[in-house]
Amino acid sequence: GLTEPVTRSKWHYSRPSVSFQVYEVKQGSNLVEQIRLFIHKVTDPLHPKVNANRPQNVKSLSHPFSREKQHLYSVFYKYQPIGLIRSYFGEKVGLYFAWLGVYTQMLIPAAIIGVIVFLYGCATVDDNIPSMEICDPRNNITMCPLCDRACSYWKLVTACGTARASHLFDNPATVFFSIFMALWAVLFMEHWKRRQMRLNYVWDLMGFGEEEEVREPQRSGSDTSDVFICRKGPDRFFLFFLSKWSVFLPLPTCFGFEEKVKLTCTDRLPAYLTSVVMMGFMISVTFAIVFGVILYRISIKAALHISTYPAARSNIRATVKTTAAIINLIVIIILDEIYAAIARWLTILEVPKTDKSFEERLIFKTFILKFVNAFTPIVYLAFFRGRLVGRPGNYLYVVGSYRMEECAHAGCLMELCIQLCITMLGKQLIQNNLFEIGIPKLKKLLRKRKSEVTSLQEEEVKILKRYEKDHFLGPFAGINPEYMEMIIQFGMVTLFVASFPLAPLFALLNNIIEIRLDAKKFVMELRRPIAAKAKDIGIWYNLLRGLSKVAVIVNAFVIAFTSDFIPRLVYQYAYSPDSTMHGFVNHTLSYFNVSDFQKGTAPLEPMHLHYKVQICRYKDYREPPWSSTPYDLSKEFWAILAVRLAFVIVFQNVVMLMSDFVDWLIPDIPKDISLQIHKEKILMVELFMKEEQGKRLAVQDNHNQETCTIPSSDDQSPSRPRSHSPSPQPQLAQSKL
Repeated sequence: GLTEPVTRSKWHYSRPSVSFQVYEVKQGSNLVEQIRLFIHKVTDPLHPKVNANRPQNVKSLSHPFSREKQHLYSVFYKYQPIGLIRSYFGEKVGLYFAWLGVYTQMLIPAAIIGVIVFLYGCATVDDNIPSMEICDPRNNITMCPLCDRACSYWKLVTACGTARASHLFDNPATVFFSIFMALWAVLFMEHWKRRQMRLNYVWDLMGFGEEEEVREPQRSGSDTSDVFICRKGPDRFFLFFLSKWSVFLPLPTCFGFEEKVKLTCTDRLPAYLTSVVMMGFMISVTFAIVFGVILYRISIKAALHISTYPAARSNIRATVKTTAAIINLIVIIILDEIYAAIARWLTILEVPKTDKSFEERLIFKTFILKFVNAFTPIVYLAFFRGRLVGRPGNYLYVVGSYRMEECAHAGCLMELCIQLCITMLGKQLIQNNLFEIGIPKLKKLLRKRKSEVTSLQEEEVKILKRYEKDHFLGPFAGINPEYMEMIIQFGMVTLFVASFPLAPLFALLNNIIEIRLDAKKFVMELRRPIAAKAKDIGIWYNLLRGLSKVAVIVNAFVIAFTSDFIPRLVYQYAYSPDSTMHGFVNHTLSYFNVSDFQKGTAPLEPMHLHYKVQICRYKDYREPPWSSTPYDLSKEFWAILAVRLAFVIVFQNVVMLMSDFVDWLIPDIPKDISLQIHKEKILMVELFMKEEQGKRLAVQDNHNQETCTIPSSDDQSPSRPRSHSPSPQPQLAQSKL
């Protein structure tokens, strides 16, 4: 047992000869001291102290797990001490670090394949015929204005850089990479199931059943809450106790608690309706903010076009894309914190019966809000931008004279890649890493300033006991925020990987740092949590499995509708005269007569290119103005749309079938573990049979002894009754008396 838990983060272990922990045990001076230490140990599980004169092969937990100064250079490539983490923090925290290690390990092949796909795009960019046609100055193609009045006609050759950059992420290898990532997600889930089963066996959790603990009433200073229903006559009144404030429903206030009543569905209905309305409102706020960023892009683009500064007009598209992506990132980070607080508040209002139910509802609400917040701008760029634009002379306008955004000539895939890159790197750098270290240190400093220890001298602070110093550490808030970060990252790695093959590489680099930062935070910055048992990662596994299924559908639509893979394929095998990509750019451009502009939408500078323009081109599949049905959708459009839909159906079913086959092929339990479990069952059956056989033999022996002690009728004397026969046992008793 522990008698003085004073040294923090010095939980020691011996490798490889010693497999148990060595603690320093000191006897208290008197009974009062022992009672005080016992109460302290039970109420506040701090980090224990070990023997200072330990052997050289005994090292602290922070040495292999979270070395404070050299954790990125000396231990980043090493395996985590999962067994020690479990022994120190409990199975729940141990499973998190085990899952994070498996996820990071599985990102290595995905990152390698993603880099190969990216390098393939770099190697073939000079051989890409559509890019060569766009960059060829001999193709004197005049494009229609990108906005009304302020924008003028422009040459297609000016989009050369964007077209070449788009080929890096929009090439035939991305289809293969999408299929690979779908199978990778299944392999990751299967690998984790096997790893989890092995840990369950090693940690003796095979027969562990998680108990549904009823949430106990909490008072001030706690993050949880309890609801009492007070009965006064026939009426019921609700009173919610929260950690910082009290919320009263619009019902008469109840003064004094007379009786606790079980909540019914009718009692919970207002809280459920509040949750649904608030969730819908928060999602609407996210959509409104994304729409505001769209208006920002439209207005800034028009303002830069009419600007007189050459620097402002030099690279308008890149400036607008980058600034809009940064604004989206800032909004996402701010709303994530707000949505987390709102989700917790809504979960408290629902008054779940058990702790497990409370945690699952909180996780689900937080995931929905954060997922919508992070992926709404990405979904807009992937599937909606450039779809509802209209055509020159008949554009779709929003909020007055602002018309909907168009994609660049090379498509929206490049803009989608920029948005994904900035969002992913920004969230990982700022939210996942900087906040995890900076905010706990800042809170620790503020707690020190507010406490009485600030008035003490440094010498007096040094002599404080370990549990007194641990008071300045941050409270343990659970591992759900850590899981949430990784789940959102998993969504970015799998959902839109067809447009950003380098996402697994960035996720791998982040997770290598994330593991050690989490380790340092748990060991050095937070109070030691109360160890909790857990057999699996709970609802997080279902969320991961759902994301892996949705990723197949999303990537199918990205390849079919966002990239130019299907139009290139249809042109090469249906419309190309020589079965090559020559003439593809001209095939994708429609004609427009500038005399058909709506009134007030023609360019203010029609002679911007130093010649009069009569016919301009725009990217769409429509009939030319000299046809019998001018500007109607052409037959090429419907043919490509049919192929796109067919590709989505075939891609989805083939990949799903392959995923299910891989899932069926790989057993959930490792072979050695299943053999061990089978042997243990056989031994238990044999032991049970031996016990039963022993009981049977014992019963039989007792029966035989009883039969032998009963005298036969031939040996008895006929003149002496059986009841008067002398017994040796009474004689023995008489002799003793």
